[in-house]
Amino acid sequence: MKKAFTSILLLLVLVISACGNNAANVQNETPSASPSNQATNAGNSNGNDGGAGNAANSGTITYQSENGPIDIPANPQRIIALTNAPNVISLGGTLVGVDEWTKKNPLFTEKLEGIETVSEADLEKLIELEPDLIIAGSHMQNLDKIGEIAPTIVYTWGKLDYLAQQLEIGKVLNKEAEAQAWIDDFTARAKAAGEEIKAKIGENATVSVFEYDTKDFYVFGNNWARGTEVLYQAMGLGMNEKVKQDALGPGYYTLSNEVIADYAGDYIVLSRVNGSNNAFLESETWKNIPAVKNNRVIELDTESISYSDPTTLEYLLDIFKKEFLAMP
Repeated sequence: MKKAFTSILLLLVLVISACGNNAANVQNETPSASPSNQATNAGNSNGNDGGAGNAANSGTITYQSENGPIDIPANPQRIIALTNAPNVISLGGTLVGVDEWTKKNPLFTEKLEGIETVSEADLEKLIELEPDLIIAGSHMQNLDKIGEIAPTIVYTWGKLDYLAQQLEIGKVLNKEAEAQAWIDDFTARAKAAGEEIKAKIGENATVSVFEYDTKDFYVFGNNWARGTEVLYQAMGLGMNEKVKQDALGPGYYTLSNEVIADYAGDYIVLSRVNGSNNAFLESETWKNIPAVKNNRVIELDTESISYSDPTTLEYLLDIFKKEFLAMP
């Protein structure tokens, strides 16, 4: 019976969409924004003040999304997070579905036990989960159809910085004060850790964040997860000049083996994808990079550090503080 109802509802969604009615809750338009815009937009929060709209006690609130105002549950109980699931988890949101990348992240395995893996392509599964709120990315497909299933909030990746994004999720969950309290506390603790680290490694010491898979090497700017927000923005550590030149704007830069040494800082954070091995790490060129020779490399698995939510940031802050202060 439930299967039949789901099929009928899916058919209705498709018919309504085909008739040209744009979903009331989303716009299938992708505003232009790049990671380099994050600092500019940090103070331009897209949510309403207090996150409570005009009907905080009526069961719904009006949230000022980037696509305009939208009525959402004041206390959503069945959230599907196609994006920003880690931010929701960090504030104790009640999830019924998440994207596959969050589900695979070892930091969230225990918290997501029993939660369904979903995608924007599987509309029938989204309907079956009976969500009361959906969070999606502006780059995703089927946004008009998804908006017919439940109130849908859309975010454009990089439009907000990592702290402003958490505050927005706080507004969505009616937990803005809690989100702001964490932001203030984390900012203060990260700054203090940065000062302590700089006192140990030198005020002008530089750090580079590399990532590799079986074929390629990348270097990252200051807003592409993998600890970049913690290292450069929160702790204020220095960046190699070549990295500033080539990766700071776009967020990351692909390197050929011949130039990797030029982008290496005095210290290196090395992110490895899916346990990959790269032959370059066995080369004399790599081994002769000063940071490598002096054992100033912090190795991490990409799967655990690919987000910039509170859980991930706290995990990285703890690692960085311990590792940097223990290095020669």
